[in-house]
Amino acid sequence: MEPRRYGPFPYTPIRGRPKLTWPDGARVALWVAPNIEFFPFNEAIPFSIGTNPDVLGWSVRDYGARVGVFRIMDVLSRHGIRGTVCLNSEVCDAYPQVLEEAMKLDWEFMGHGESNARSTDGLSLEDERKSIFTTFDRIEEFTGKRPRGWLSPNIRMSWNTLDILVEAGCEYFCDFTNDDQPYLMDIGGKRMVSVPYSLEINDFPAFMFQNRTAEEFETMIKRQFDVLYREGAESGRVMAICLHPFLIGVPHRIDALDSALEYIRGHDGVWLATGSEIMDHYLSSGATF
Repeated sequence: MEPRRYGPFPYTPIRGRPKLTWPDGARVALWVAPNIEFFPFNEAIPFSIGTNPDVLGWSVRDYGARVGVFRIMDVLSRHGIRGTVCLNSEVCDAYPQVLEEAMKLDWEFMGHGESNARSTDGLSLEDERKSIFTTFDRIEEFTGKRPRGWLSPNIRMSWNTLDILVEAGCEYFCDFTNDDQPYLMDIGGKRMVSVPYSLEINDFPAFMFQNRTAEEFETMIKRQFDVLYREGAESGRVMAICLHPFLIGVPHRIDALDSALEYIRGHDGVWLATGSEIMDHYLSSGATF
């Protein structure tokens, strides 16, 4: 994609769009996206203190893979939710037991780069292509399914990313956090769906940058849901809850997620979906450029 002043899609305000209907007339399509990531001990960790080795930054993240992710699995299972994992492909070799457990739960896996220690936006075209294909190929090799979606490491894409993703067989993209409904993107004449991700209902900015408490994050989830649920009576909305095991998965925060999901599940008209299911239903509704 050549540099451009707007995204690879038309500006379409939410007012005036055709009504979006979810299965069984649901108002909100809820998807939960655990980020299961790997940070090599001998590489710098983004947003950390920058020492090498970075024992503090690395240890808290490794806690997520050793302990926290299994708490998330227990909570989502209790509420009948299948996670859509934003997956670093190096997890396949670093934490295979985590993926084996996620596969038993029939979670979905989408590409999230090789490692979150390395963003791909500064790579050459060929190096970025190699990294993206390596990510898709390794996840497919381990799980038996090729990812259908993508979230860029650290949510940093290049002007080449979307073209490479189309070539790799990617069908939906989550970097654009600019809507509450899916929409179509035109990538060199090829179709790709933007599925709404969130930097608001996301434990990383909430806890790392905004210093939110667990109770505040729980309230944020509930209030986000209340508004989308109200608006969804007119046309369906998407709500993403974006999680990191080393943050929400610690003992003093995990019950906030459990409580928020219990609140959401107390409402009729909520479709518990995965990223691919949201994309597939949106396309089946007759979405066009």
